[in-house]
Amino acid sequence: MVGRATALLGLLLALALYYAASDELPSLELWPRVAVISAIVVPAMFGLTLFALPLRRDRLLGPAAAGLALTTAVLTIAGLDAAANFTKFATVVALGWWAIRVFEHPAWVALVAVIIIPIDIISVLRGPTKVILEDQPQVFEYASIAFPVPGVPLGEGAFQLGLPDVLFFSLFLAACARFALRTNLTWLLMVFSFGGTIALAILIDRDGFAALPLLSAAFLLANADILIKRYRGPGRQRVTPGE
Repeated sequence: MVGRATALLGLLLALALYYAASDELPSLELWPRVAVISAIVVPAMFGLTLFALPLRRDRLLGPAAAGLALTTAVLTIAGLDAAANFTKFATVVALGWWAIRVFEHPAWVALVAVIIIPIDIISVLRGPTKVILEDQPQVFEYASIAFPVPGVPLGEGAFQLGLPDVLFFSLFLAACARFALRTNLTWLLMVFSFGGTIALAILIDRDGFAALPLLSAAFLLANADILIKRYRGPGRQRVTPGE
């Protein structure tokens, strides 16, 4: 546990230093930028969720999420965008971990993973996400997590993931720990699904691209055989909420 906490704090410090100094780093061309974000920055940020995963059982998770949300609002008003980015991320992760407590069977999580695919696609192509990105891009700044690019200030050229993407990442990861699925493999595939989403968005030249389809596919791919066995098995392995 001590080693895990040390790794968490070390990774958090490294990310904080990167966010603080990213605009002072040498600028990169487009695809090297994508490589840095996809292979280093995004995995590092979501590495925090992996190291902090035991906290999903904490009974104060709900109040902690509320406190983090309030802190995010204060930091945003104060113009401390980088710090607010971290507390916003932690808020959404905590909400995802809190939400997993209502799921009694991994099949429920798998069903959610399937359902959100068309919902996210429709939202990005024709729904609320499309409207926000085209008509109110400033709203998306508040409803997303920023991943700064080397050589560019945080607010001017960062890659962004919507808060629902982070919420379902944390939900799926917590489901792996709760239902004894493949936590590490799932984390790895889900992290690199975000890199795939970023690359696809650039290739087809879209400002907004649905990230949940690849995220859901990563979760299902990593655990499909276990999910099928659990669903067909005796008693379907129900779990008491809060476990």
